[in-house]
Amino acid sequence: MKRTNVYADPEDLALIKEAAKRRGISEAEIIRQGIHLAAMANQVWDEPLFSRTFEGSGRTPSTRDVRDAVADAVCRETGSGTAA
Repeated sequence: MKRTNVYADPEDLALIKEAAKRRGISEAEIIRQGIHLAAMANQVWDEPLFSRTFEGSGRTPSTRDVRDAVADAVCRETGSGTAA
């Protein structure tokens, strides 16, 4: 880790202090988590989130279609003949 200095509103620091006490962790840990969330929210990815295309019927699947697909996937993953 690298040390850095930042300016923060006193109201935000008070909220962080309360949250740290309530959660039983350091204020620094909450600030590190916030920095990580900000970094990830502003990351530019090299490829789009959905880079693959999928074959399909071109219609919105019904609730039953979705349930059947999930049940089939569970059966394949667990190796069982039925989905619990």
